[in-house]
Amino acid sequence: MYGTIFNLKVKDGHEKLLLEEMNTQEENPEGMIAWFLMTPDDASKDWIGVAVFKSKEDHINNANRPQQAQSFQKMMEHLEEEPKWTDGEYPISEII
Repeated sequence: MYGTIFNLKVKDGHEKLLLEEMNTQEENPEGMIAWFLMTPDDASKDWIGVAVFKSKEDHINNANRPQQAQSFQKMMEHLEEEPKWTDGEYPISEII
């Protein structure tokens, strides 16, 4: 499995709008296993997201989809800066 962990600095008052935008996709892109979004207990404006794909190829294909570029631009309207991305392999390949 492969994916990314991303950190989001949400603009004040944009939390609900960002969640609505991120939930607009009716179905997951090909190869996506799951994605999660966390609002840390420390009440910071920094949210943490995780996206998991079957393979690195599926992750890259998703990143290159025109729909993903459009979704990213809409998401940026609610962020103070570009997300910080950490891409990599998930060495555990089954649910424990």
